[in-house]
Amino acid sequence: MKCSLFFLLVPFIGFSQTHSKDTEIKKYVSEVNSDSLKSYINKLVGFNTRHTLSSVDDKNQGIGAARNWVVTKFKDYAKNSGGRMEVYLQQEDIQPDGKRVDKVVSLGNPIAFLKGTDPNDKRIFLISAHLDSRVTDVMNSTSFAPGANDDGSGVSAVLESARILSRSSFPASIIFVAFSGEEQSLLGSKLLADKAKKDNLQIEAVLNNDMIGNPKAGETGEVNNKTLRVFSEGLPYAELDKKAMSIRNLGLENDSESRQLARYIKEVAEQYVKGLEIKLIYRDDRFLRGGDHSSFVSNGFPSVRLTEYYENYDHQHQDIRTEKGKQYGDLPEFIDFGYLKKNVAANIAVLASLAKSVSKPEHVEMKVKDLTNTTTLQWEKPKTGTPAGYYVLARETDSPVWQKKMFTTELSMKVPLSKDNFIFAVQTVNSTGNVSVPVIPSIAR
Repeated sequence: MKCSLFFLLVPFIGFSQTHSKDTEIKKYVSEVNSDSLKSYINKLVGFNTRHTLSSVDDKNQGIGAARNWVVTKFKDYAKNSGGRMEVYLQQEDIQPDGKRVDKVVSLGNPIAFLKGTDPNDKRIFLISAHLDSRVTDVMNSTSFAPGANDDGSGVSAVLESARILSRSSFPASIIFVAFSGEEQSLLGSKLLADKAKKDNLQIEAVLNNDMIGNPKAGETGEVNNKTLRVFSEGLPYAELDKKAMSIRNLGLENDSESRQLARYIKEVAEQYVKGLEIKLIYRDDRFLRGGDHSSFVSNGFPSVRLTEYYENYDHQHQDIRTEKGKQYGDLPEFIDFGYLKKNVAANIAVLASLAKSVSKPEHVEMKVKDLTNTTTLQWEKPKTGTPAGYYVLARETDSPVWQKKMFTTELSMKVPLSKDNFIFAVQTVNSTGNVSVPVIPSIAR
């Protein structure tokens, strides 16, 4: 075991303390362009409304024109991929449901699939946002519904990520998608998530961006242009009845795969994006609400929501109007494009780090045959890629983030820390310092 006791006990506080930044990812992050983001959002606003029940045939206005434009942008970026980016519109006719769909509607999700370079690597990482917009009445499909922030800001992140990463050559694959039907009960995301489950796709992370450009709170006027919230579930929604006993016995109520992904986002984004804090929110979504990532959570895929620190309800789900000198409505003038740029850069850094990484270690286990104040972990090599080594992570049970990071090239490690007091995980690291999402050990039998 190639690891000194001194190194074992060095606290891990910041991701950048253990290895330097990947120059390729630094380059991608530096290419995020505020003017590009502004142009995307202004174009989306120009469709008048992107309501899911609006016209799909009008070439200039409505959801159909908007989704066709996104497909066109994806196809432009696909020219940079050497033939590895496939672009298509996932479509299905949705029947009236007596709630938020009052007629048969053609639902369409613009999708770009950037295939990884390793044919044996089946991992997929997904970035999403929702294309549709609305005003006060969720059934109003004709009024001006600019949706600049909700969710033009998220769609701008998807488009900019596709533009920049289309030139990459990562072993794993990336899906870029703009969902329709979010405001009508997550219809588009459910369509794709259900298909991914049916097709047994290996989606290992979903980064759902929904409102990432507004820094100002509505009621108080407080401004926060330095913090991005990441929402993640604690107890896994999918098959919780089968997993609950093990979670309780091992004390892993705070260690779902989605929450490991959230911690990963915090470490990587704060490493690459200056002046940005990732705030981990221990909820699947905002209080009593949900988003497109919820469709993937329900199907067992690790999924999180990225969203601004404050919501401004004067500019969300509002008719465009002025009352007592106050402007209401989701207009571009209320977006902070410097803040948006940082949040988009965070997505790109995380996507690139995930897709460049070696796959996770296999069969991570903790030995428990004997009662000891040390902890022994063992694992097997990942299915794909060649790791430079492995990190064993440790944190006290009440810590939100990993505190210690210990390197080895072996397939096991004995750590002088008690399993009573610490949570452990193992991740791979490659030659350029990119790490996999951590894996919590099961019990060796």
